[in-house]
Amino acid sequence: MLLISCPWCGARDESEFSYGGEAHIVRPSDPYALADEDWADYLFNRSNTKGAHREQWCHSHGCRRWFNVERDTVSYQIKAVYKIGETPAGDTT
Repeated sequence: MLLISCPWCGARDESEFSYGGEAHIVRPSDPYALADEDWADYLFNRSNTKGAHREQWCHSHGCRRWFNVERDTVSYQIKAVYKIGETPAGDTT
């Protein structure tokens, strides 16, 4: 079981959270201009990274806010937790 630290509520058990998928997926500015293949790529294709991966989580049984987590998909170690619109501490990208 993961111990996830909500930016607003602090450390809580994984059972209080809902996984929301890969973080930092930017919605196309004009989806009607995309070809069907490009729209399908946006909707369904994700990086499926082995190692450091940025994800969205919601504290669904707490404050109900969304935030991002950088987690290692091999070791499950959480490297950083940060609010939507922010970047993890020490990240220069």
